[in-house]
Formats: sequence, C-alpha cells, structure tokens
Amino acid sequence: MAPKPKDKPKAASLPQQPPPPIEDLFTTLNRHIQRSEFEHAVKVADQILSISPGDEDALRCKVVALIKADSIDDALSTIQASQRPPADFNFFKAYCLYRQNKLDEALESLKSQEKRSATMLLESQILYRLGKMDACMDIYQKLPKSEIESLEINSVAGLIMAERAYEVQGMMESFRVKATSSFELAYNVACSLIERKNYTDAEQLLLSARRIGQETLMEDNLPDDEIELELSPIAVQLAYVQQLLGRTKDATEAYMDIIKRDLADESSIAVAVNNLVALRGPKEVSDSLRKLDRLKEKDANSFQLAHGLDAKLSAKQRESIYANRVLLLLHANRIDQAREIVYALPDMFPDSVMPVLLQAAVLMRENKAGKAEEVLAQFADKSPEKSTVLYLARAQVAAAAGHLHIAADSLAKISDIQHRPGTVATLVSLKERAGDIDGAAAVLDSAIKWWSNAMTEDNKLNVIMQEAASFKLRHGREGDAARLYEELVKSQGSVEALVGLVTTVARVDVDKAELYEKQLKPLPGLKGIDVDSLERTSGVKHVEASSYVGVTETYEEGKNKTKAKKKRKRRPRYPKGFDPANPGPSPDPERWLPRRERSSYRPKRKDKRAAQVRGSQGAVVREKHDPGATSNKANQVGVATKGVMQNAVAEQTKPSSKSRKKSRN
Repeated sequence: MAPKPKDKPKAASLPQQPPPPIEDLFTTLNRHIQRSEFEHAVKVADQILSISPGDEDALRCKVVALIKADSIDDALSTIQASQRPPADFNFFKAYCLYRQNKLDEALESLKSQEKRSATMLLESQILYRLGKMDACMDIYQKLPKSEIESLEINSVAGLIMAERAYEVQGMMESFRVKATSSFELAYNVACSLIERKNYTDAEQLLLSARRIGQETLMEDNLPDDEIELELSPIAVQLAYVQQLLGRTKDATEAYMDIIKRDLADESSIAVAVNNLVALRGPKEVSDSLRKLDRLKEKDANSFQLAHGLDAKLSAKQRESIYANRVLLLLHANRIDQAREIVYALPDMFPDSVMPVLLQAAVLMRENKAGKAEEVLAQFADKSPEKSTVLYLARAQVAAAAGHLHIAADSLAKISDIQHRPGTVATLVSLKERAGDIDGAAAVLDSAIKWWSNAMTEDNKLNVIMQEAASFKLRHGREGDAARLYEELVKSQGSVEALVGLVTTVARVDVDKAELYEKQLKPLPGLKGIDVDSLERTSGVKHVEASSYVGVTETYEEGKNKTKAKKKRKRRPRYPKGFDPANPGPSPDPERWLPRRERSSYRPKRKDKRAAQVRGSQGAVVREKHDPGATSNKANQVGVATKGVMQNAVAEQTKPSSKSRKKSRN
C-alpha cells in the first residue's frame, strides 16, 4: 500500500498593500488629464471612487474624461447611476443627450441650470440643431462677446439658418471684424451671399476662404490629408456655386471628384451626393440610387440615414435627401419603396409640407389624382400658414387630371397671389376652358379693381385692362371692351389701345369709330396713294394662261441653267482592284432577278414513268379529254411568257456599268 502523500505546506498569505493616498491618486488623475490621457484618467477616477464612493470631484473628473474620450454612452450611464449627483451634472447630462441627438430631452435638462455663458452656448446649439433659429439668435445676442471665442462665426451661421442673411453685414460691423479674418468666417459669409443670390461674390470669397484655410492649417503642421478634410465643406460649396451659375459640367466633375477621393467628412460627402443627384435629375437613376445608398444605415432594411449623418445634417438637408430618394424611386418605377419612405416622413418632419407633396406625387404616379387632391386640401385646411404651396400643388394636380374647376378653385384660395398677372391669366384660361365665361370675366374685373387701388411702382393695371378688353371682345362683349379701350386711350394714349377702340366701336357706332380714327397717325409712304381709286378697282387683273405658262417656262429654263452651272462633275468611284482599262467580261444582266425569274432557270423534271401505268396490269387506258391538263399547260406557258417579259424589262432598264459596280459593293 502506497504511503499517503504529505500535505504541502500552505504558502503564507501575502499582506495586502494599502491603497495609495487619495492625494496621490488625484495628482495622478490631474497629470493624465493634462496630458489628454483620458482612458487612464477614467481608471484612476474609478480607484478613487472605490476608496471614497460618492466623491464629487472624482465623479466629475470621470464624466468629463469619458466625454473627452467620446464615450458619451458611458458618461451618461455614470451620471444616471450616481445616487446624489452634483448640481452641475445636469449640464453634463444635457451635453451627452445633445451628442446623442436627443435634443428635446437635452433642452429639458438645461431648464434648471443657471444662465451661465457655457449653459447659454449649449442651449443655443441645441436650438440651432432643432431649427429654432430665432430663439437661437436671441441667445447669441445675449452672450458676452468677450467670453465666447469665435462668437461671430456662430452668429453668422444662425442668421443664415434663420433666413435672415440680409442682417449679416450689419452684424459684422457690430463685431468689427472682416470676413477674411478666418476661413470659417469667410465660409459663413459666403453662404450668406449665396442666400442673397450674389453668386459671383460668393465664389470669390470661397476661393479666399480656401486659400486662408490652407495657410492657417499648414502653419499648424497638419498633414495634407487632414487639411483637405478640414476644407472639404468649402470644396462642396464651391461646386454648389458653380451649379447655381450654370456651369453644370464643372460642378459635376467637382462633386464626382469629392465622392471618389472620399477625403471629406461625412456631412460634406452627403451634401455632395445629394447635390449631384439633384443636378442629374432623371438621368442615370440607377447610379444615383447607388450613391445615395452610401448614406443609409448599414443594418437597416429600408432607406434610413446613418446615425452620424442624422446628428450632423440640418433638418432641411435631411429632408432634401429623403425627397430626392423618393423622386428617384418614382423615376425607377419602384412605387412600393417610395411609398414606404413617404409614410415614414411625417414623423421625421412634422412641421414640413414636403411629406404631403411627396405623398401626392406617389398618388399621381398610381393614377389616383382625386386622392392626391383630397390629401393636399386636407393638409392645407389644417395648416393655413403653409397653404400656399399646397394649393399650388393641388391646382397643378387638378389641371393635369383635367379637373379644371378644382384647379381654378385652388388658385382662387391663394389670396397673396390672387391679382398677379400670371395667376389672373391662369385663372382666366382655366375658367374659359371649363366654359365659365362669366367667372373668367369676373376674375379680370376683380384684378382691374385691385390694381386701380394699388399704390405700387410696378403697376400692372394697363396690362390687365388690355387683356380684359381683348377677352371681352373675343366673347362678343363689345360694349365692355370699348369702355376699357377708351379708358386706356384717355389714361395712357396707347396706339394699340386706340386701334382696338376703333376696331371695337366700328361694330356698334361707325360715326364714333371715324371720330377716333382721325387720331391715328398716317402711315409713312401712303400719301401718294388714292384710297378711293383703290376701292373702285376690282382687284388683281386676270392674266392669260399662255403668257403665264411662257413666263413660268422661261423661269424654269433659267433655273435649270443656273442649276446646271452649279453642278460639279465627280470622278467615278470603282471597286477595289478594278481596272477600268481591262474591265473583263460584262456581268450577268439578270443577276438582280430572283433565280426563278431568270431565263437560264430550268425547273426539275418530274419522273413521267409513274404516270404511265394506271389501274391493274394489262388494263387498257383510253384517252379522254382533260380540261385541267390544258389549263395547266396554259399556265405553264403563261409563266414562261412572264419570265420572258421580265427578262425583256430587265434588259431595257439595265443599269450602267458604273452604277452596277457600285451596287455590287
């Protein structure tokens, strides 16, 4: 029996080392933060919290280090896990929610905070992202200029997004800065010039911004790739200005270069792709859809912008991308995919009319014009402040579907443009085509009344009155037309109105027409013409046919001679390898005829022995008259004669050797 193994002696337990003093840990934590070693700072902060749970300074340092390390989710979890967070943690919580694009929650978290510069600046950024530009600009104006770095850059951007680009110049003067003081400010001021449709100056300022940016970033010793990445928004905006200036080829090449090289940030790539798609329109639909696929979330089944783009692009930019996607799908006849996106858009952009317009476009593609008109009318009634665009779209849909009364009714509901010449002309045309002549005349009368009382420099009263008089004269209302023409003559002295007045009055009152006719100036060159003698003549004298024919023949001969002089003699073109001196044997003149119609054609002979023996062997066959056989012979003769006649015709119409050889080639 084997002896039992002896138990090994247990190792003496090592004494646990005491934790380092908290003061040393804070010193290490401060050193990591100063060196931007945020991951190490988080570990040291955890050591401090393990020794002293709930230490506010350590907790604050950990949250800031996580935010600096772009660990936004971990920072928010740390804040939410703390039982008694410090008061200023609501600011950090709001910033984390802002970074997660939870803008409404972030704004709610800031309500309890004191109105400090940092808090106000974060609130303005949240409002900017939400598209509430007026509120954003109010906060910018309250911010102290000395405490906020580059406040003028954000202020210009806010004015542009608030559609107040005309205020940029005054704001720049109040800040006492020049547009070229930095490349960021030059870029933003150029965007304000684009909003004001000053494209040429915007292009020059963007070129200056690119030059200043290259010089500034090269002084910071950044590599070329990072410099190009920083300046990519300027490159995209330059291409956009070229597109607006009509240089579409240059813009297309610039967009394609930015997309292919992929040396730009995500938002610049997205804007370049969207602008290229809009520039192409319905051309190259498949390639445009593939380029838009670069912007969607990878794991999403349907088209949905990537999370990073959703946070960086403005609401208008995102809406434009979705709208272009829907239009491309309609052009590609992918109605189901377009409908799926359209139904999701109202939740994404609840304050916009674009989802409704796209829904109407899908319904029109499905030949549901009535449903499209109903949808547009319902949304217009719910949002009167946005009804102009919707009623215009409804009028277009109804006119395209032939619903003229609905189209006219939609235009009549837009009070802002009711009396403009374009609207008046469209309404009159719609009502006239629908047979509502009285309604069309009422539109013209209303426009005349409005322009008569309008105190504007560009008054269109004369144009409206002229068209109204022409309309009423066309529909047999001579009295109203004459009254309008007479008012025009008295107010403007227009010759055109005077002619119209004379023409109109002559139908009802000749004496009055003659009275106005005397105001017309005589045409130059008509003083020596006796009008009375012209009226007594019976018109153009009759010309004898023989003389007319002679003149025609003489003219034709001269014309033929002229043509003969202009005709140029050309050298004959021979086939390759043909020697005109030794042409060889002439080609077969019947080579163009089918083989059955040639004189040399001989049909195959049938075996006559099969027809000699009929009936049983040894029987006597009597001849009898067979009218069918005679007819067959006659048909054979006819065919032969036909072949001979065709050969004869071929001989008579035989082409010359030159054209024949040309035909052979």
